[in-house]
Amino acid sequence: MDFRQIARRKLPAPIFHYLDGGADDEWSYRRNTSAFDDYELLPAQLNDVSKVNLKTTLFGEKIDWPVMISPTGASKLFHATGESAVIRAAEKFGMIYSLSTLGTMTIEDVGADCSIPKMYQLYVFKDRGLTKDMIARCKAAGFRALCLTVDTPVAGNRERDHVYGFATGKFRLRSVPSLLRHPGWMYRVLIGKDLDMVNLAASVKPDQFADMSILEYFNSQLDRSLTWKDVEWLAEQWDGPLVIKGVQTVADCRNAANAGATAVMLSNHGGRQLEGAPAPVDCIADVADALHDRLEIICDGGVRRGTHVIKALAMGANACSIGRGYLYPLAAGGQAGVERGLALLRDEVERSMALVGCDSISKLGSTFIRRRGVAT
Repeated sequence: MDFRQIARRKLPAPIFHYLDGGADDEWSYRRNTSAFDDYELLPAQLNDVSKVNLKTTLFGEKIDWPVMISPTGASKLFHATGESAVIRAAEKFGMIYSLSTLGTMTIEDVGADCSIPKMYQLYVFKDRGLTKDMIARCKAAGFRALCLTVDTPVAGNRERDHVYGFATGKFRLRSVPSLLRHPGWMYRVLIGKDLDMVNLAASVKPDQFADMSILEYFNSQLDRSLTWKDVEWLAEQWDGPLVIKGVQTVADCRNAANAGATAVMLSNHGGRQLEGAPAPVDCIADVADALHDRLEIICDGGVRRGTHVIKALAMGANACSIGRGYLYPLAAGGQAGVERGLALLRDEVERSMALVGCDSISKLGSTFIRRRGVAT
């Protein structure tokens, strides 16, 4: 969280609060992390932990430790190096990198620039041709997995964005002093156009949004009528691992598996969508008990410590993903910041494995964890 404080100093107020904020009273946002406190780790003593193996597999790919980069939009909002800095750091730590439809680096550039396994997060647009074009581009660029976000039929009520003017794109008077204290950021946005929605623009002909901005066009293409039949259609279009992000119940995860998905990201969108939704970590055990043999399970939300990763895996997750966990370090120090943040987290995972008495990720299970106050 030290990175968060540095990010707060380095970013204009509207941008920091866009990164940092959640929906409504931000209960779900806070709960995502605090929920980990409801679980205790049960160490198994006198086991040989002279060597700890963090390696595992996800989407059929070998990774060096069970944490992946979650897809987040517009990384250049937070640092000029944006997605490229995160890719370089993720490569160094043997992770899976995820690119958002709302990223500021193209599918093709990520494909050429990224040597580690890649996942692309997309939406099923009203114009299915637009979605099919993005899928074809991902195949050509060597992306391993496709991720469909399903928890955004409408945007959540992110009140901080309204307070500081980010939601409307017209910054409030209270934000002006902060913006003026960050002239470099202002130059990049106003002159350099670093925040263009390059992936959407590359798949859309200019005359399709001639009378609106690319962001307005994106919003007009979000389809609130999507059903699991559309997931079946998407599975037919994609011949690799298919991940559904934003599900939290056993019923929805079973629907995902039945529709052709191979993995789920248990997520409430970082507490930015439905206020009152459960923390992802609280959803793991039920989903794992019901569907561990049909789906890979990723805990997406609230991960700030190595012990959080251990707890999620002990309850049945295959991996965790981080969003703010790398965006705060990115804002604080670019690639060097992300590398430092990842190094700290990885060290915590390895240390916690040794302290819990387990020498391999594959051996983590329910014997290592219990809910607080429940006797074993």
